[in-house]
Order: sequence, then C-alpha cells, then structure tokens
Amino acid sequence: MSPIATNELSALLLENIHPDATTLLSSAGCKVETYEGALSADELADRISGVHLLGIRSTTQLTEAVLDKASDLVAVGAFCIGTNQIDLPAATKRGIAVFNAPFSNTRSVVELAIAEIIALTRRLTDKSRDMHAGIWDKSAAGSHEIRGRRLGIVGYGNIGSQLSVLAETLGMSVSFFDIADKLALGNATRCASLEELLESVDVVTLHVDGRPGNRGIFGDAEFARMRPGSLFLNLSRGFVVDHAALRQRIESGHLAGAAIDVFPREPKRRGEAFESELRGLPNVILTPHVAGSTEEAQQDIGRFVASKLRHYAVDGTTSLSVNLPELALPERAGTHRLAHVHVNTPGVLATINGVLAEHGVNIEGQFLGTRGEVGYVITDIGAPAESDVVRTLQDMPETIRLRHLS
Repeated sequence: MSPIATNELSALLLENIHPDATTLLSSAGCKVETYEGALSADELADRISGVHLLGIRSTTQLTEAVLDKASDLVAVGAFCIGTNQIDLPAATKRGIAVFNAPFSNTRSVVELAIAEIIALTRRLTDKSRDMHAGIWDKSAAGSHEIRGRRLGIVGYGNIGSQLSVLAETLGMSVSFFDIADKLALGNATRCASLEELLESVDVVTLHVDGRPGNRGIFGDAEFARMRPGSLFLNLSRGFVVDHAALRQRIESGHLAGAAIDVFPREPKRRGEAFESELRGLPNVILTPHVAGSTEEAQQDIGRFVASKLRHYAVDGTTSLSVNLPELALPERAGTHRLAHVHVNTPGVLATINGVLAEHGVNIEGQFLGTRGEVGYVITDIGAPAESDVVRTLQDMPETIRLRHLS
C-alpha cells in the first residue's frame, strides 16, 4: 500500500450540498463531483466505485449492498443531523468513518417550529388562502395568541431544548418528555410519560431521532389523548407518525391544525411529484423537509462536515465521528501516519508495535482509542512504511482497515 496523497482522493457530493463543501475539499486537492438530487441504491452502487469520500443528506440510502461496491470508500459525511439513512454497522465493519452535523441547523429548525406554532394558532394559512381566493374575512374567530399556551415537546435534545427556551421567552409554558434523563431548562416541566404530556398541553411538537424504535410511535391512540382543539407538529422523522390517523383527527375537528415537514415517502429530487394524505386539509402547513434548510444552516453544515471529511482523509482525525473511536490528533510535521482500524481485542497495540520494532521502524507518536467492538490506532513514523510492514499489518486477523497517510 503506497501512501495516499490528497490530490488522489475523489469525492462525490449528492443532494445539493452547499458549494462551500466543494470549495473546502477542492482547496485540499481533492477531486469533487456534485449531483443535485439523491440517488437510488442501484444508481449509487453504479457510481461509487473509485469514490473515497461520499457526502449525502437525508434521502440517499447507504445500504450494505451499496457499501459492498464501495471498496475505495474511506469516509461518509451526512450533511444533516440524522444518520439513520446509513447502515452504520456495515460501515463500521469496513472501517469507513461516518460524520454528521448534529448542531449546525438547530436554530433553523427551532425558528421554523416557532413560526409554525404562531401561524397555526392565528390560522394564518386559512386567512392567506381566502385572500388569494378574493375573500375578505376580517374575523378574530379561532385566532389566538401563543402567550400563555402550553407547549409539549417530545424529544428534549439539541433542538427540543433550544425550542423550550425560545418558547418560554414568548410567554409559553413548556412541558417535555424524553426517554433519556434530561435536565429541564428554564421553567420547563418534565413529564413522567408521553400520555401525561399529551393530556396537558395545547401544542405537541416532535423532535425525536431516527432510531428504529421510534418508527410509528405516534398514531391514533396518541392523537386521541391530545386535548380537543390542540395543534400537532412533526419536524423530526417522517416514519414516526401515522398520517392517515392524523388526517382523520384533523377532519373530525379533534385537532385544530398541524405542521408537517417530514414524510414517510419523499421525492428524491426537486420537482418530482409529492403525494400525501395530508394535502388539502384546512390549517395544515406542509413543507418539503426544509426545517434545517436555511442558507445559514446549509453553509455551516457544508463547512462543518466537509472539514471533518478532509481532516479524516488527510490526518486520520475522527473527532465527532458517529461510529469510530474519537481521536483528535495534532498536525503531522514531516512524518508519515499509519491509521489502523481494528477489532477491539486485547494485545492489538502490542502486536502492531512488535511488527514495527521487528522491521526497525521508529515510532514518533502514537494514539489509541476504542469504541465498543472497534479500536483505532494512529502511529506516526519518520519515513514511509515499507511494503512488507504494511502487508504484515494488513494481514493481522484483527485488522479491519489500514491506511497509509503521506
């Protein structure tokens, strides 16, 4: 294995990722190809050969079948919050690092949630529709302030907790439910169960992650528990909500309105037809998965994730990787680097050092991290490793992936 130079790396960025990502990777010498839409699994499998760095957003599905075709793939960047579109165990067992942007678009999502709560509470969607139809209906009926109303947040992570703070500044009282033990911010009240939250608030908003256990967690039974005339928002994952049940509750008048940004089935490209049971309903806001899609957020995400990909490809740094042990490494000064992903079993580090000592290789710096069943060793050496050293390390039964960085 010869050392990999940055100008030999190839990157494929899908789903209209911000141009700053291309600029950042290109400035490091990487060859970058961009594509506006998502690719199907078959399309991606056909194009991924020779790709070292892959950038996707939420629509492209990176399955094990696709990864089987990705023999050159070194790292994947999810230019979004979630990584449920990536088969993480399959990536990990191939030594492919995965990065995401867990914080970069938090403010954008929160601002949209606040805007939608106000719009639904004032029934602005119906007022706007009537005005476009030439109907002047100057009435306060069904229009309310959000001050004093009760907001229930399901999922109190980065987004839910920031929403909690901003909602309180607008005069709302906040309750939240999370399966993890989370510290309440401000005057927010933690609910012991989802049922307790649903029965006590005027607005329910979902901010849960994409773990498989969240699939279908919100259906007719949950809508039935909500207070009559309350509002419902989902800006998290499309597969967590039963949209047919939501439609029935809107049509029956049990719910006064809803705002939905994510859907079980979403078009892969801009301009494709969109179908949903929720189309055409009164006081329902539908948006095309844009909660985090402000120019500011997309620029921050583009820079953040591309930077993680570049540093991993060039230096082996795994800071904030979602699947490999985290190692924040100093910049190399005239050294060569061996990046060794391996099965986390006792004695691997000793074996590596034994191989290097046997071949007279001087170690100038070394870093080890472990994460569950995976270990990651970075070894800085003064000269390029000879082929027999690399071959011996690759042939270790514990080796998942070895990279020789120049």
